[in-house]
Amino acid sequence: MRPPLDDTALDIAFREARTHYGFRNEPIDEALLRRLYDLLKWGPTSMNCQPSRYVFVTSVEAKSRLLPALSEANRDKAYQAATTVIVAIDTCFHEHLPTLFPSSPNARDRFAANPETSSETAWRNGTLQGGYLIIAARMLGLDVGPMSGFDNAMVDAEFFPDGRYKSNFLVNLGIGDPESLRPRGPRLAFDEVAYVV
Repeated sequence: MRPPLDDTALDIAFREARTHYGFRNEPIDEALLRRLYDLLKWGPTSMNCQPSRYVFVTSVEAKSRLLPALSEANRDKAYQAATTVIVAIDTCFHEHLPTLFPSSPNARDRFAANPETSSETAWRNGTLQGGYLIIAARMLGLDVGPMSGFDNAMVDAEFFPDGRYKSNFLVNLGIGDPESLRPRGPRLAFDEVAYVV
């Protein structure tokens, strides 16, 4: 077993990490967004399927396309954030399996023939990848505000009109405004949620 990360790293990723509701007016360089992806892509997915797709909404024009789909409570958050990431899934992710999972030459055809399994696999693993994005962003010094509270159909029509990608959730990224933080919510104890058999 390798040694655990030190407490500073664990605090950044989990213990002191907070959901941010407001952000300072500081842009994120595209190089950092690329670095973020280059880190999160290493998180495991079943059969290395990697179904997530990401739209980094940064420009005023792109935000004007996104904001109408958000609940009123979420519009200011997304407007202030340097970037709002649309975390989506590729409904045809299996087309990449010959490259991503060559040890199973029939994987693409098996998913193509079973839409229900394909959809379940895409949503489960795409959500995992969204979680990796949140942790990777924190590890790279960014503050994070994941969000639901939007009209998926509106987002999909605006950003994915061909219907292949489907939005899952949104993640605001930037330099958080500490004044926007709310009191931290409690967490359930181990014995309330888990048992060892």
